[in-house]
Amino acid sequence: MNQTPALLVDASLYVFRAWHSIPDDFVDSNGRPVNAVQGFLRFLLELLERQQPERIALAFDESLETSFRNRIFPAYKANREPAPESLKYQFRQCIALTRALGISALVDSEFEADDLIGSLSTALRSHEINSLIISADKDLSQLLYAGDCQWDYARDLRWDVTGVLARYGVEARQIPDFLGLAGDAVDNIPGVPGVGAKTAAALLAHFHTLDELLLRLAELPYLRLRGAAAHAQRIGQHRELACLSRELATIRCDIELGDALLLSRRRPADQHQLQLLADELKLGPMTRRRLQALD
Repeated sequence: MNQTPALLVDASLYVFRAWHSIPDDFVDSNGRPVNAVQGFLRFLLELLERQQPERIALAFDESLETSFRNRIFPAYKANREPAPESLKYQFRQCIALTRALGISALVDSEFEADDLIGSLSTALRSHEINSLIISADKDLSQLLYAGDCQWDYARDLRWDVTGVLARYGVEARQIPDFLGLAGDAVDNIPGVPGVGAKTAAALLAHFHTLDELLLRLAELPYLRLRGAAAHAQRIGQHRELACLSRELATIRCDIELGDALLLSRRRPADQHQLQLLADELKLGPMTRRRLQALD
């Protein structure tokens, strides 16, 4: 693959960061806070100016309550507070700005941003186009194949599929199995009680997959691993929970999104729509000039 990689952005991460880090002093023409919009737009404009991508798409999380994962495990992400109406409004405006900039904004009530990125990345790979995934989320590293890269934009750190082991202690393909064992408190994925990250990584280094571990569980007590017998008992008792947790942690890559080449191609900005949004959001003169320069 020798084409320029497509930039696939975990957009919700940057909306939430702005929401939490920027005071709500910024308001739109109706007096509603737009601090998250301001921060998100600064990030996106800087990204476009620095990278000048030919291919780019942004994926947004529409809801924390309607994902297919909530149906199979109602407690999934239940530890997170529901988004207030002010934040939902700002998400809608971020999506509107993205589309006015000529960029596809992927949103779905059934699937999360990770699933949309995974499915678009997989579809682009069939066209010999690699992906540069812009996110700090470790879950997305499971999508990396040779030629792909992940970029923690805020820290300016990049890693490819060969760098996942050094970062997380497991191979990229093992991340769902790893989370099936160790769980993930951030997303309220339970994992196996009593099995931590170091143990999960050690088990996968030996057995390679969760399925192989479950198949050869009788071998576990004889491994040179502290508490091996107790871990074997825990995993045996909670094998269904481990498999459920793995399912929750596995990013879907088979969603039908349409023409991947068309979705990922950057189009000319709609300056009329950008002007309307700039007026509604009360964007400053410098931001307006940057928007106009993108034409």
